[in-house]
Amino acid sequence: MISIDEDFIAAAAPNAAAAKNGRGLVLKNKFVALHHSDDNTLLFGECQGSGKTPYLCSADFANPQSVTYRCSCPSRQFPCKHSIGLLYAYVDGKSFTPGEVPEALQDKREKAAARAEKKKVDASKPRKVNKSALAKKIKAQLDGLELLEKLTFDLVRLGIGNMNAKSASEIEKQAKQLGNSYLPGAQTALHDYTKLFFDEDEVKTTAAQEAIYSEALDQLGRLHSLVRQGRTYLQTRLDDPELAPETESSIAAWLGHAWQLRELKDAGLVQTDVELVQLSFNSYDDIARREWVDTGTWMNLNTGAIQLTQNFRPYSAAKYIKEQDSFFKVAQVGKLCVYPGDVNPRIRWEGMTPRPLEAKDFEKIRSFAHDNFADVIKQVKNQLKAPLADKLPLYALNFDRIGRVGDRLVVQDKKGQRLVLTEHGLAEEPSTCNLLPLLPSSRLVGHTLIARFRHDLDTRKLEVKPLSIVTSDSIDRLTY
Repeated sequence: MISIDEDFIAAAAPNAAAAKNGRGLVLKNKFVALHHSDDNTLLFGECQGSGKTPYLCSADFANPQSVTYRCSCPSRQFPCKHSIGLLYAYVDGKSFTPGEVPEALQDKREKAAARAEKKKVDASKPRKVNKSALAKKIKAQLDGLELLEKLTFDLVRLGIGNMNAKSASEIEKQAKQLGNSYLPGAQTALHDYTKLFFDEDEVKTTAAQEAIYSEALDQLGRLHSLVRQGRTYLQTRLDDPELAPETESSIAAWLGHAWQLRELKDAGLVQTDVELVQLSFNSYDDIARREWVDTGTWMNLNTGAIQLTQNFRPYSAAKYIKEQDSFFKVAQVGKLCVYPGDVNPRIRWEGMTPRPLEAKDFEKIRSFAHDNFADVIKQVKNQLKAPLADKLPLYALNFDRIGRVGDRLVVQDKKGQRLVLTEHGLAEEPSTCNLLPLLPSSRLVGHTLIARFRHDLDTRKLEVKPLSIVTSDSIDRLTY
């Protein structure tokens, strides 16, 4: 029996507009036929469109972790509004009668099953790598690092105090060559430096100017480390007959390596039968890369690790790529691929089954959180010593209370250790501290805080940005 609800449909829809339009088809009674297969693994029906012939749409649950949607309409969205409407009709209790699966649809199901079987067979075979082409690419990347080193030296010679919008723009133009050298990650790292100086027309206080200089100095150190570590890594790969990518650090991602799921699986970076709970979600516009980025923060209930999902939607194809959204259930994942990384590695999966959150899940989140702030502070400080480490790591903290000390919001553990709450974090994240006073006072005593750590380069102190509060029966999200 197919078991879905409106949350399932919202997660399946490529965007909010598709979900709204799909619901509209049901309300307007556009479905002229609704059926299910004899084995209850397939929903299919006919939906009246703008033409004379209704569209044949379906939702195939043969693999519940990865539902397949099909429709005869010309839309390039998957699932389209007709398939979404079919799901809404099912959830709304519309009458679905047993029906013979149309021949064309049955043929597609059989071909899909054959492809899935072939994929399993191919996955068991050793992957062939065009070593000549890969070696050529690595040499191009090494040449690109030479350019990055030259640009970094130019920035040092110019000096932070002499940087302005014009010089930043000139560096940006030269940095475009890094993309041609297969180094998009390095190009982004350089942009993180130059973007600090683009708004020179804005009047800044002395403190704000000093904060920019401190950040710029930190970014220069990161660029230098990227050149040094990247060169060593690439040269090692070039000398290795197998040309294997690095899996013990995130240097490959820093240089712009786009990990494929097959690579992650071959490298053994897979966890099986995992349950995940989303703790926060944020979608933002990355103007530099010209794409939308959907980022989810999840706790792995098997290990307690806080991991990230990232969905990239380039401007040119955003409407054809499924938009990720907040997820309010437990995701049961058969095979979870974990990218090389630090405290909060990126994760991906090909299919999952949702289940409702239960009291034991909230308790498990709390059991994995840190009771002693001093221990976490020590971990974060050790991590920040590495120039290429994530400068804004996420941790779960069991707190005694959240309140004000003077004019600052602070969070305190049971031993009296305090951390100052800040609005600073990822530039693209919305403000969150201003939402805390709107919560019931009971939410600010004795619960679990999901927080992003930030090292203030001027005061040399650690601060945290609150993202959500986990109680015994809810997750109060402060981002969206």
